[in-house]
Amino acid sequence: MKHKIIFLFSLAVILALGTLMTGDRLLAGGEPGYRFEKSWGTRGAGPGEFREPIGIALTGNQVFVSDAGNNRIQEFDRNGRFIKEFGNDQAPLGGLSRPMHLDISGGKLYVADYLNDRIAIFSLAGKPLGEVGAPGTGPGQFDAPAGVAVDGRGRIYVADFFNQRVQVLDRQGKFIRQFGKTGKKGISAGMFNYPTDVALLPDGPLVVADAYNDRIQVFSPEGRFLRKWGGPFAMNISGRFHGWFKTATAVAVTLGGDIFVADFYNHRIQKFTRTGKFLLSFGSQGSGPGQFERPTDVGVDTAGNVYVVDFGNNRIQKFKPTR
Repeated sequence: MKHKIIFLFSLAVILALGTLMTGDRLLAGGEPGYRFEKSWGTRGAGPGEFREPIGIALTGNQVFVSDAGNNRIQEFDRNGRFIKEFGNDQAPLGGLSRPMHLDISGGKLYVADYLNDRIAIFSLAGKPLGEVGAPGTGPGQFDAPAGVAVDGRGRIYVADFFNQRVQVLDRQGKFIRQFGKTGKKGISAGMFNYPTDVALLPDGPLVVADAYNDRIQVFSPEGRFLRKWGGPFAMNISGRFHGWFKTATAVAVTLGGDIFVADFYNHRIQKFTRTGKFLLSFGSQGSGPGQFERPTDVGVDTAGNVYVVDFGNNRIQKFKPTR
């Protein structure tokens, strides 16, 4: 048993050294990088200002940002021009309370309404359309929903933060299935430690930001565990090496199936293939262009531009791919 433990520790060290690189940016062979283009936002409550922005979702020329500390959604164009705000005390839904991650599907904006224990639904014009969920631990109930994704059939996937699970609901909010065990944290495959975000690959598999396990997990649409990555054996070992995480707070999927991860306490964005192969990372801690202070989300538009929610700097940063 002692020799087995030594072997496993040695293997972990080898894996770490094999992935350790110096500098703030690493590119896999042939992978294009990203260069800073612009940023917008500062701390405040006015139009275009933020207090702890968390989530982002894009469609066409519309960029929606959840301004959590101001309990609202703000809309911008792709160049950062303010369009409107909504969600703060709107009938019939009432006001949002710390809105988190977002998704757009079928011409609707879905908002993980963290402190209201629900998913709030809006038109892309900002009109309240409805809600699903209620406080609790039962099927279809939430305890601080943090992330949401919606598939082409209208099924709603929710990262149910304090309930330590991901739930799948139909478009009316009826429970279909769940991933994980309600209220039980764990590091084995299919268990969670405060999941914060979800996203769907183009062909249906679900990607989960298993935040405080410092890893990503992927499941089939039917709920079968497929893979995980992040540190040695993806078992809640954090680190600064490429392919490791210090709280993986958000995931975004490209049309080609690549996966971006917001690596919160490493102050960077990492990019992977759908199978978890590391492609690149960019960013470092700071307040300058291209630097981050605890990024909480990332979005990619159809042109391949990357938008990062720079939580601690109260701004959005936009990056263009280098080709």
